[in-house]
Amino acid sequence: MMGSPEDEDGRLECETQHEVTLTRGFWLAETPTTQELWKAVMESNRSFEGDNLSFEGDNLPVELVSWNERQDFIERIQKDAPDGLNFCLPNDAQWEYACRAGTTTPFSFGSTLNGDKANCKGSYPYDTNEKGRYLHKTTTVGGYPPNAWGLYDMHGNVREWCEDWYEHYPNDAVTGVRLGF
Repeated sequence: MMGSPEDEDGRLECETQHEVTLTRGFWLAETPTTQELWKAVMESNRSFEGDNLSFEGDNLPVELVSWNERQDFIERIQKDAPDGLNFCLPNDAQWEYACRAGTTTPFSFGSTLNGDKANCKGSYPYDTNEKGRYLHKTTTVGGYPPNAWGLYDMHGNVREWCEDWYEHYPNDAVTGVRLGF
């Protein structure tokens, strides 16, 4: 199932819950792209450096890149890829499937979020009164426990880019319509 049930706290109107059938397998990187990898491929670092905060570090996620820059990154990696191996961003359905890792709760680790299982604004907890920490910056990739499928940082730390665009979800079941469905 993709989207959110109507009674889920914080649900947006465009997140209509519907069945999606993915017709092809796919692989997803275990962690977000690190600055170390980005620098090796792109020969630059696009990370925030502010007055009292630094988002720079080889094992931190790259965070100040546009969708187009991400496409350039993928194109450069693709040049050295073995035949038959095609790199791309996941589409929204693939990403949500991988993020949920077989669960039906708002987060792969349950129904609450307060900064103990993901880097987020824990001072504004979700579905709990227990406030958590708010670091005001990104954290080392893989610094929090992975989801059930071994994927790290699927919630929090940085926003995720997907191959397709943000739009209202359909009401009906979807099979093999866009990209990797």
